[in-house]
Amino acid sequence: MSETAVSGVKQCFQLKSASVSMTALELYFFDDEEFESTLRDKISQAPGFFKDIPLIVSLEKYEGLSSELDFFKIIGTCRRHNIHVIGVRGGNDDQRRLARGASLALLPGGNQRDREIDTGPDTETTEAIDSPTPPRVENHGEPAPARIINQPVRSGQQVYAPDGDLIILAPVQAGAEVLAAGNIHVYGPLRGRALAGIHGAEHARVFCQSLEAELVSIAGHYKISEDLQDNGWKTAVQIQLREDLLVVTPLEKA
Repeated sequence: MSETAVSGVKQCFQLKSASVSMTALELYFFDDEEFESTLRDKISQAPGFFKDIPLIVSLEKYEGLSSELDFFKIIGTCRRHNIHVIGVRGGNDDQRRLARGASLALLPGGNQRDREIDTGPDTETTEAIDSPTPPRVENHGEPAPARIINQPVRSGQQVYAPDGDLIILAPVQAGAEVLAAGNIHVYGPLRGRALAGIHGAEHARVFCQSLEAELVSIAGHYKISEDLQDNGWKTAVQIQLREDLLVVTPLEKA
């Protein structure tokens, strides 16, 4: 019997697994002024989306010298804009040593994950900011069951389907957020945020009866309300990725 059990003192914490949707900043090169200018521009497109988010710096396409990469400047710049850098994905030994010196977590690069994950075939959007693809266990049996929500998703609520599709038989109100590993179906107006393929499944799609969304994202590629209004606004549509672009097409009526 443990000392804790004998004394009757409750443990102050327990460790549990958690699935968290995060954003990755895919870095190609680093210049302090240009980095902040580009970051400011991205935030202006969707300020609510980026406020207080955890961020992973992806070095898988980084082309600069390791000596030029100042993680303390990256962290400081992001923090000034209420973005919290928590780790680094990929990179060589020197880059990961610098990241460790800045107290950042080290994540495996995409090549290691790609061997574990079948994201399916590739099916307008940001180019530099993308969502990471956490490793998951292959399911060779029955597909994961869809999560079905019967009531409206109200402002401030978040509904999450970590393994499969999410089906909502009611409206998604402004200020609400719905996330799924697979497709998202909304049998009503979609006014909040919808993030499909959050583990990197680029074949995922978003279906809704009336497109009025604040933001739609598939595998980390996103469009905000201003961009979505150019095509299919307030009509029944499906949204999918084609060559890294979010494409909106009408739903055919029977």
